[in-house]
Amino acid sequence: MPMDAGDIEMMIKEALPDAQVTIRDLAGDGDHYAAEVVSSEFIGKSRVQQHQIVYAALKGKMGGVLHALALQTSAPE
Repeated sequence: MPMDAGDIEMMIKEALPDAQVTIRDLAGDGDHYAAEVVSSEFIGKSRVQQHQIVYAALKGKMGGVLHALALQTSAPE
């Protein structure tokens, strides 16, 4: 069963309460999303560490219920 964009945003915001999250459904199938996440939690962290934080927030759904997520992360400017 596909994952809802709202659920993805909610899970990320639960882990990163200050995050600005933008989710786009890339294929209209609920399986392929793009996410832009901006959070102060990312300050001083590498891009890999930032992505790991987001993947951890998705609690194992990445690669299962959520097939593909193009992820762009950054700290606020």
